[in-house]
Amino acid sequence: MSETQQLTLPITGMTCANCVAAVERNLKKLDGVQTAVVNLSSERASVEFDPLKLGLAELVARVEYIGYGVATGEADLVIKRLADDSDARRLENALRKMAGVLDAQVIYATKKARVKYVPTVVSQAEIRRAVAAAGFEALELGGDAEDAEAAARQHEIDTQRRLLLTGLAFTVPLFLLSMGRDFGLLPAVFYAPVQAMAGMRDAQPWFNWLLLALALPVQFYVGWQYYVGAAKALRNRSANMDVLIAMGSSAAFFYSLPITFGWLPGHVYFETAAVIITLIKLGKFLEARAKGRTSEAIKKLMGLRAKTARVVRAGVELEVPVDDVRVGDVVLVRPGEKIAVDGVVVEGRSAVDESMLTGESLPVEKKPGDPVIGATLNKLGLLKFEATKVGRETALAQIVRLVEEAQASKAPIQKLADQVSGVFVPAVIALAALTFAGWYFFGPPLPINADISVFTRALVNMVAVLVIACPCAMGLATPTAVMVGTGRGAELGILFRSSEALERAGKVNVVVLDKTGTITKGQPAVTDIVTDGQITQEELLRAAASVERGSEHPLGEAIWAEATARGLALVEPGGFEAEAGHGVAAEVDGRQVAVGNLRMMAARGYPLNGLEAVVDRLQGEAKTAMLVSVDGAVRGVIAVADTVKDGSAEAIAELRKMGLRVVMLTGDNRRTAEAIAAQVGVDDVLAEVLPGEKAAHVKALQESGVRGQESGVRSQRSAVVAMVGDGVNDAPALAQADVGLAIGTGTDVAMAAAPVTLISGDLRGVARAISLSRSTLRTIKQNLFWAFFYNVILIPAAALGYLNPMLAAGAMAFSSVFVVSNSLRLRGRKVG
Repeated sequence: MSETQQLTLPITGMTCANCVAAVERNLKKLDGVQTAVVNLSSERASVEFDPLKLGLAELVARVEYIGYGVATGEADLVIKRLADDSDARRLENALRKMAGVLDAQVIYATKKARVKYVPTVVSQAEIRRAVAAAGFEALELGGDAEDAEAAARQHEIDTQRRLLLTGLAFTVPLFLLSMGRDFGLLPAVFYAPVQAMAGMRDAQPWFNWLLLALALPVQFYVGWQYYVGAAKALRNRSANMDVLIAMGSSAAFFYSLPITFGWLPGHVYFETAAVIITLIKLGKFLEARAKGRTSEAIKKLMGLRAKTARVVRAGVELEVPVDDVRVGDVVLVRPGEKIAVDGVVVEGRSAVDESMLTGESLPVEKKPGDPVIGATLNKLGLLKFEATKVGRETALAQIVRLVEEAQASKAPIQKLADQVSGVFVPAVIALAALTFAGWYFFGPPLPINADISVFTRALVNMVAVLVIACPCAMGLATPTAVMVGTGRGAELGILFRSSEALERAGKVNVVVLDKTGTITKGQPAVTDIVTDGQITQEELLRAAASVERGSEHPLGEAIWAEATARGLALVEPGGFEAEAGHGVAAEVDGRQVAVGNLRMMAARGYPLNGLEAVVDRLQGEAKTAMLVSVDGAVRGVIAVADTVKDGSAEAIAELRKMGLRVVMLTGDNRRTAEAIAAQVGVDDVLAEVLPGEKAAHVKALQESGVRGQESGVRSQRSAVVAMVGDGVNDAPALAQADVGLAIGTGTDVAMAAAPVTLISGDLRGVARAISLSRSTLRTIKQNLFWAFFYNVILIPAAALGYLNPMLAAGAMAFSSVFVVSNSLRLRGRKVG
């Protein structure tokens, strides 16, 4: 079975949830497509497919066949070192084979190449690198066209603005003339002479033709998009918002034509048709602008990237575009400059401001051997570092990719809206037909002097039902909030891998914290060395450090580091054995040495030689006592302590203030664990937990539930557990928890086990993540309530004749604007 490939397509032309369903359904019909998820707010489709069965061209063709578009970019390049036409053909073939390239043309005569590509799949920088890999050199022609997707979106907004202005130019005078005629406010020239003398207000015969002339451009130029969209939807055997608008405005427009031609008596409704189209166009324009602001966090992140870098090649200092930096290049960064790519410091010392990625305000000291992150700001000294990650591999690129993937995913809460949207438009059309029939056949009799007929009354109410219905608000309720929430999280150094994780985190009521590296710094140091008098401290430390030599366990590293700092000569251990959760043993200088906890010594039957009181004292001081035995007898104790991180106590206090139960999970003995717990203020402690048992303890917490007392009545609800760990040895527990939060280090932002990553490593980020999730979830619920409440209340009101079609169009136009604007409020909301 071949491996699947995943890519993101920027879709254009979608207007409502039904469009989303149509694109998803048609993409899934293609042989080889595993999954297809379309997001209305970001206007992107995330597709997983088998590359052996189909490719990008087939996916794009399918989207275009059903009437939508894919935003593409065109790169115009000047190609150097083209020797002849065969070189041009070879380069052309190489470019066409690139993932994300739709077409490529290389013309030898002009030494130019034009490449059509999908910007979410491949960038211009990657195209230029492919040209270089083929043995040529590419120079950009005509400025920076890197953000082709943004250009396509802006073109769409500009088109909507042009159509809106055209609509207003014709609709405003049309509306004023129509209302002026109805209320007798027009000059006498507009009225027929005889009727004017009789005091009646019938207009001139040519007046309706004037209204028609003003309505025509609105109906068939401004509103043409709705006819095209409706035709595409019907061709795909679905119905969307375009169908409702086209039906509603056309009913008013085409009803007015025979009256204008003099075939029927009555009142024309050209202004109704024009106002419907123009108001909805206004709503769509405002919605498009607001939707653009939901992705501002991503744009801000992408804007952090340095444009150029100063590299040293062959002893010469060169300034090159950041896209041309290669792994292994030595890069110079002066004070006040941005670090171009990820790397490791090889020379110099400085303080670096990483707040734009981690959310931490204090600069971080950097010295040789320390990692640096691209897009961060060098504050003080000159740094020279070796590039280790460039292009799409940098921390910034990974953060942008993770946020985009989260925004493209669907939250579980959206399922209800999707299900309703699937049958919404057909149901509204059926209700509109029933409304017409009800008012025509069963409506109350009209007054004798009524200026409308029974047919006209039924038609007006039917149009109101068609126009008031708004599937857009339901389609935008969840994705807009998710986009803003995940973007706000990225600004705070919190990465949500999916919208499901964002939703789930808001329901957490129990937080489990791994002690080492989460609550504490995870860098323990030796504090005490006590012997039984039969051996010196140096001898005991040398024997223990020789056994722990090369150990990756933090406690073993602390013992080894202490011996190295004292300049002790260590030996290579023989017959090394490790007992998980107990300790290690080996042969050192012909003697059997074991380093471990009380359980290890008890299991081996080694006497403690009067050191029990020392162990109790050290454990009472929140230190981990490591017993060292030589040839079957315990000869001493080495105490190692891990200090609490700055902000841990404050973070735990904030979690408890939010009503969460906080549990500390550790492999340390209970006394040590409880001493740390007392310092930071957790609710419960799970101590002496072996690494393989962590997931089981998380599961037990999930099954135990959370007890509470409301209004004097005891209650128990299911526990939604969040596990916070380092994302490596806590992987099973992170996977078992309802929400796993990995403490990051700034450079490693792609921790596979956790749905949420805290880039800064600050525990206070946990409270921020949960608070942000709660705010986002609250916003989604508000949006969904508005979307459903609006339709449930106003559709029946329109069916009962309480709404004029023009008022209905205005309400419909601004309902989706309300949803997007409500989501945008998340950007300024204080979190944590």
